[in-house]
Amino acid sequence: EVRLVESGGGLVQAGGSLRLSCVVSGLNFDDYGIGWFRQAPGKGREIVSCISKGDGSTDFIDSVKGRFTISIDNAKNTVNLEMNSLKPEDTDVYYCAASVYFCHTSVPGDEYAYWGQGTQVTVSS
Repeated sequence: EVRLVESGGGLVQAGGSLRLSCVVSGLNFDDYGIGWFRQAPGKGREIVSCISKGDGSTDFIDSVKGRFTISIDNAKNTVNLEMNSLKPEDTDVYYCAASVYFCHTSVPGDEYAYWGQGTQVTVSS
């Protein structure tokens, strides 16, 4: 069984930092791209970043470039999203997901077969 479990969300002031973690079980990191998405109530889902161990690629949407980093902790089967210089517009529920496609932010959410339950990030102004 494939499982993705997010943690690390919370409330932070603008300019602050959070680290989101996604523990992945039941699949081989070499064969999947792992993406972080975010979604607010009543709004569409947006990919934020992704990483794939198989080809070593990472990608970020323009609005988070230079502020967010993504990495894989192989020993813990975990994908970490480090979020710095957070802004109120970063407030959303963040989800990690797994796709058979290697990382690129152009890969649509429908191509991600496995999803976590989400973790809330709230940035106050």
